[in-house]
Amino acid sequence: MKHITIITPDGQNNLSSIVGAYKIFSRAITYWKKQHKRESYTVVLAGLSKEVEFYDGLFTVKPHMHISAIPKTNLIIIPSLNHNYQEAVTGNKPLINWIEEQYKNGAEVASICTGAFLLASSGLLNGKSCSTHWAFAETFREMFPKVNLQTDRLITDESGIYTNGGAYSFLNLIIYLVEKYFDRQTAIFCSKVFQIEIDRQSQSAFIIFTGQKSHSDEMIKQAQTYIENNLHEKISIENLSTKLAVGRRNFDRRFIKATGNTPVEYTQRVKIEAAKKAFETSRKNINEVMYDVGYSDVKAFREVFRKITGMSPLAYKNKYNKEAMY
Repeated sequence: MKHITIITPDGQNNLSSIVGAYKIFSRAITYWKKQHKRESYTVVLAGLSKEVEFYDGLFTVKPHMHISAIPKTNLIIIPSLNHNYQEAVTGNKPLINWIEEQYKNGAEVASICTGAFLLASSGLLNGKSCSTHWAFAETFREMFPKVNLQTDRLITDESGIYTNGGAYSFLNLIIYLVEKYFDRQTAIFCSKVFQIEIDRQSQSAFIIFTGQKSHSDEMIKQAQTYIENNLHEKISIENLSTKLAVGRRNFDRRFIKATGNTPVEYTQRVKIEAAKKAFETSRKNINEVMYDVGYSDVKAFREVFRKITGMSPLAYKNKYNKEAMY
């Protein structure tokens, strides 16, 4: 019988991803056994402590066993963490070492939401693609510069390592893993029972872009401020770099280093974020919003909007503006 391990890190306060993963895998195991008349996987909770408290002691999880009692597992699930990432990493060193050792022995590893911080601290994500909650992308990049963070992606799957985006999108990852470890029929069954959308791959529509401003490059901060204060203009990056008295190539290099985006990408994201808010809160039509954020070509606006959000402007407006529904 194969083995799935959901770990319970010490000092954390996010319970939902542990319970959700356990319930879905348990249901998948029961369903698969009924269909195929034989055993498949067993799923257990394992950690460093006999009890782990959540939400100031309101809930308590009692893992089935200590990680030392598991010589080999096939799949490890790392749940989401609280926001004290450095503390989480420091307080779970034996768990991180165990994950690294299990991976070297053939186990696959999946991190849920901010569980990516624990996974990345093992070094297993260096040079690989990864997703996490978009709200903590900046912190993640600062802590783990060797990881290829892709916050638009809902799920990444590379070299036996899986990661996913934010919050309850972990349900989509678990369905994805059910299909990988069981079969498509079992995944469809679980998606219907738990009413989780199957085959969802993007969290783009949920991202709220705020810009990366924790850097110390004052010239780039000036450029960011200019872009954000002149949304209605068709901004020329060439002119902006000239205005700031820096060569275009050097400007691009410094901008990417400071923000993680090229100047063009940053401008697009700022404009589309403003457009999203307009669609959510106003009665303006597509063309009005497009002009407000400095676009004059409908096709170009639609293409950039879809690239960033994964949806067309009209679909986004219809989904998030209640008045547009009537």
